[in-house]
Amino acid sequence: MRITHEADYAIRVTYCLALAGEKQCAKDISEATGVTLRFALKILRKLTQSGITKSYKGVAGGYELNYSPSEISLGAIIECIDGPIAINHCLANEFQCTHMGTQNECDFHRVFSEINRSLRDQLCSITMDRFLPPQK
Repeated sequence: MRITHEADYAIRVTYCLALAGEKQCAKDISEATGVTLRFALKILRKLTQSGITKSYKGVAGGYELNYSPSEISLGAIIECIDGPIAINHCLANEFQCTHMGTQNECDFHRVFSEINRSLRDQLCSITMDRFLPPQK
């Protein structure tokens, strides 16, 4: 299982904002993260729509975190970009498993579901403050 490049960049964009601790323009975020401006704007739009960041329009516009870094998890960022975490297609809501609901419930689904729950719990327990340098 891999997260998408977009989700990886979203984590880096969020980290950049957490590190800055204040409003940043998209151009500065793009340069600091190595993400093209166009792609950074797309990511920032999704982060803002999900409530992770907030945006300001105009000459003094930019982006900043909507929550403290200790309240933003890797899981929230990934799900904001990629949707619900699912290690197998049978765990996706739109998938109709032909083995579920029968007397012999699919063992693979049960195992994948346990692994998925553990992975999601771990990603949601790691917050952005973990990556910030210690305060002096």
